[in-house]
Parts: sequence; C-alpha cells; structure tokens
Amino acid sequence: MSVYQQGFARITGAVPVVSIADPATNTDRTLELLRTAAAEGAGLVVFPELGLCGYSIDDLVQQDAVLDACLAGLARIVEASKDLRPLIAVGLPLIVGDGLYNCAAVIHDGAILGVVPKSYLPNYREFYEQRYFSAARDAAVTTATVLGSEVPFGADLIFEATDVEGFAVHVEICEDGWVPIPPSTWAALAGATVLANLSGSPVTIGKESYRKSLCTSHSARCVAAHIYVAAGFGESTTDLAWDGDALISENGTLLARTEQFAMDDQVITADVDLDRLRQERMRMISLRDQVGDFASDLKPLRRIRFTLGATDDVDDTLRRVVPRFPFVPAGTADRDERCREVRNIQVQGLAARLRATGIEKIVIGVSGGLDSTLALLVAVETFDRLGLPRTNILAYTMPGFATGSATLARAHVLMDSLGVTGTELDIRPSCIQMLADLGHPYADGEKVYDVTFENVQAGERTSHLFRLANHLGGIVLGTGDLSELALGWCTYGVGDQMSHYNVNSSVPKTLIQHQIRWMIDTGAYSAETTGALTEILGDVITPELVPPGEDGAVQSTEDTVGPYELHDFFLYYHTRFGYRPSKIAYLAAQAWGDRGRGPWSEMIADDDRNQYDAATIERWLSVFLKRFMSNQFKRTAMPNGPKIGSGGSLSPRGDWRSPSDASSRVWLDAL
Repeated sequence: MSVYQQGFARITGAVPVVSIADPATNTDRTLELLRTAAAEGAGLVVFPELGLCGYSIDDLVQQDAVLDACLAGLARIVEASKDLRPLIAVGLPLIVGDGLYNCAAVIHDGAILGVVPKSYLPNYREFYEQRYFSAARDAAVTTATVLGSEVPFGADLIFEATDVEGFAVHVEICEDGWVPIPPSTWAALAGATVLANLSGSPVTIGKESYRKSLCTSHSARCVAAHIYVAAGFGESTTDLAWDGDALISENGTLLARTEQFAMDDQVITADVDLDRLRQERMRMISLRDQVGDFASDLKPLRRIRFTLGATDDVDDTLRRVVPRFPFVPAGTADRDERCREVRNIQVQGLAARLRATGIEKIVIGVSGGLDSTLALLVAVETFDRLGLPRTNILAYTMPGFATGSATLARAHVLMDSLGVTGTELDIRPSCIQMLADLGHPYADGEKVYDVTFENVQAGERTSHLFRLANHLGGIVLGTGDLSELALGWCTYGVGDQMSHYNVNSSVPKTLIQHQIRWMIDTGAYSAETTGALTEILGDVITPELVPPGEDGAVQSTEDTVGPYELHDFFLYYHTRFGYRPSKIAYLAAQAWGDRGRGPWSEMIADDDRNQYDAATIERWLSVFLKRFMSNQFKRTAMPNGPKIGSGGSLSPRGDWRSPSDASSRVWLDAL
C-alpha cells in the first residue's frame, strides 16, 4: 500500500544552487529538483525564499527586467506542474497594486492556487527588507492578478487536500517564523497540519542549533509538521554566508535535514504522520480550548481546496526512521540521558513513598531475573540517597519447583554484593500444602503443570512477602513491569500483580534491558554485581514456574506470549496514538521486516537485527490485542507507581482508563 493510504504525506524541501539575478537559470534548477521530488512521490515541495531571483539580490529586486524574468520563470513552473503530483511553494518578488511583495506562489496542477506575501520584514543588523518590500498587512486587496489569473492573496491561506485526509498546508516566509506569534500558529489552530517556511536566512555562528530548536519546538507547540527551507550555495557572499539549511520536523521530532554548506543542489524528503497529528490534537483538550478562545480570529482564514490526485503508485517504504524500540532513544547520548531520568524518577517515587509513610524498610522478592533486578538496584540507590542502611532492604529469593541453580546463584550474588539483607526462603513446602488442600494431582505425585500449579507458586511468593512486611515493619516493593501488565502476564490479587508500591509499573521490558545495561556501563558496581547483571541480560526470560522438559529446555515466556520487543512496539502505538491495527502492523513491518536495512532504517548492528515477516507480525499482534483487552481488570487494580515516560502508563489513575469487560473484536476485525 502507498504511504498515503497509511495516513502519511510525503513532503520535500529543495535547495537549488542559486544564480543571483538570473531567474531563467534558477527556474531550470527549480524544475529539475521539482521533477526529482515528484518522481519520489512527494505531495508537497518547498523551495527557498526569493528562490527565483536569489535572496541576496538587494536593490536589483526592484529592477523591471528581474521582475519580468521572475514572472516568466513562474509561468514555466506553472506549466510544468500540469503533469506533476505535488503542491509547490516557490519564492519570488511580485508587484501587487503599488507595492512589491516578498511572496510564495503556491502552485498545483497547472494553476496558481494562491500567493502568500511575507508578513514581517526584518530591518535590523544585516537585513534591510523594508527598503524593498511591503508587508502583508499593507495590502489593500485579498486577491491578485498573476499571469492573467485572479488568485487569492494574503497570509491567511490554508491549502487543503480533498483526497488526503488531514493534509492541510500553510505557508509563511522566513521572519514570519521567528516572531513571538508566527502566522502559522493561527493557521495550526485553524486546522493546518503542515507548516511551510520559505527562508533566505544567512548563517552565523550558533544559528544552526538555534534553527533546529526553533523549528522543532514550533512543530511541537502547534502539534504539526513543519518544513523549513533556507537559501544555499550561490547566494552573494558580499557580507554574508549561506548554508542551505532545510529541516523537516513533526511534533517536536526532527525527521530530516540537509547537509550544511553543500555546494550542490540538495533535496530532503520525509513522510509526516497525519494520523499522529490528528490523534494528538484530538487528545490535547487545551489546544481545543485555545481554538475556542480565538474562534472569531480563526474563522476568517481562507481554505483553498485542491485534489492531490492518485497516490497508489507511490511506494510503501517510509521516508522516516521507525524505531524498533520506541520506548528507548536510538542515539547513545539520548539513551544515556533517558536511562538516567528513568532511574531518577523511580528513585524519587520510592523515596517520596517511604518518607510519606515514615517506613524505613522494604521487602522485595529477588528472582535473579530482569524485573526484580532493576527494582533491587533502584531500592539500593534510594536508600543511599536517603541515608538509610542498605541492610534495611530485606531481600528474599524464594526458590520453587522450577528454579534453576544458576538463577538462584545470581540472586544470592546480587543480594550479597549489594550489601542488602538477603535470605533464601523455600516456598515448596507451603506450595505442596496448598496444592494438597486444593486436591491438585501434583500433591499426589502426578506431573501436572497447569495454570493452578504456576499460580500457586506466584501467589505463595507474594503472600510471604506481604506477611514478612507486616512482621518486619516494611512495605512490599513490586517488580512487575509495563509489558507484563499489558499482556496480563502477571498473577492477579495475591500474586506478582500486587505490591505496596511498584517502581517498574510503567517501565516496559525492552527499556528495563537497556536500563540495566546502562547501569553496568556507569561502572558504579563491583565486579561481582556487574558479572551477575551481565548474566541476567543474556539469559532467557522465564517465570521458572514449570520444570525444564526432558530436553532440558526451560520455560520461556516469549515462546508462550511472543517476543517482548514486538509487544512493546505494539503497546506503544496502540495506547500512545490509538492507531488502527493495520497501521501498527505496517509500522512493525517497516521496523522489523526485511526492509529494515535500507537508508531509512534505524542504525542497528547486524547481530542485533531480528526480523519478522508479515505473518509473524500479524500472529503476535493478534495475541497482543486479545491479551491486552482481556486483562484490563488486572490494571484496574494495580498498585501505585511513578509514570516514567511519554509512552504512558497503564494506571487507571493516569494515562489509561478502560472498562474491564470490553471486547477485542473491533480490533481483531480491523487487523
């Protein structure tokens, strides 16, 4: 399927090499880049400010010969657009009435749909635009005659596609985006989803990072896609330099950027997620409130409707990175900062709970697996910061019928090397007693490993921890994670679903793995602790409730419920954005399928590149949807714990409120 059919729109920023005061040459280069972008399936192509004559043309912009040549170039672009798909925004000077305006002509399918004049003309430092141009507010008309046609004229135009839902474009020019309230802000409140800025913008020290901050933050505030295209090589270097900076952002995230100071033409392309913008705006009630506050100002904005045309010939490989691990930043520096934040939030939450209750002891079960290990490390850090002795952390490893010797040994190494009070408590006698009370065949020697057999062990562990907390004056620290809550892979009631406080409740399994890996890299732990942590990361994820089979294979959680790396992916897009199952599957194929090795894929080492075909993705997504919908009752009764990331939590007091008896049918049918 085309990317457009999956709720995306492909947009392109084009930076041609400029020939000052030579509109014919500039038009040639503009048309060449336009055809390249069109061949790639672009629905919008944006060129720099005054691109047909050059931004640094100075007084030459008032020469009739230059103005006539710009009109001739515009006519050629309009004619060429008849055979091309995209909406086009090209910069040029235009005379309207008695004024000369710095304009963007917006073109589609052989017609000029509208002309947008620049609203704010800089006249400070190196800028002297008020010497040449009139501002948008100075125009006495709302239409202009351009190439013999009467077209809408003004900064209040929104260009809205009739056949691509949510594709509504607003255009502004350079300084318009640098003022406290850009014209595009009003357009976004009025429904524009793609904000385009044609810019001249010479470069100075520090401007590159400022541009990035300006563009990404503006896209975040407006909950919109933003494309910024600045002038590049060929502009006059009389007193300035030019770097050809172009950026595409979406709701605070940078999707694509040109190479700075390139001496050749450049094109950047990205697929912006219109579904994401729609979902975010729908949820952000404060944005809707502001729309209501300024409704009388927004209603006069003019909507120019156009039909983009057939898009089914556009390829279905996204021009954007789809992270395999959406809960985990891909960049090393970002990942380190995220992991540090996760630890601080967990520690702060536990510290606040201990101070509020006046309790100075915690009771925790340590299995030697991922979840309990992270919770134990958080507890140690919390007690260190509070100035409490680590011996007040009362850790219990509780071997059951399937506990492996290696796992048990790691639990002891962790407890001993971290200096907590560690105890081994064998739960098998109490489990056998309960199984006998239930009349379960295992108590009579039969090897029946059913759900009762499993949950008796999970329940006994939690029951012991709660009674130990009563007896010793502490609180039970939960260890279960967000992924297990999503799948219902936790024993309800007196089981691993319950605790007095849970620091892992909104941390998914994939992030826990990265978190422990980051903690190792900090070098804060002894060789014994580090060795145990490394072994835990490399081991199979298992509840160790059923003894190994005759072949020695241990019980694997992922063999039963599916790969956590896929389920975390599904969870993120299902709860964070409310996407249709078909789109979640499509995104999963982009991230995890064989196409995940192209230039748009996330940079992952070859030995970390698991791949899943469409059938496998569909299979596990079906499992996810069934389990997620049928296990809401466990989340409704979940204990307190801190929300960690923007991916959300599943607490009914926080991000996720859902009836416990809803059907999964509508999602499965959609899948």
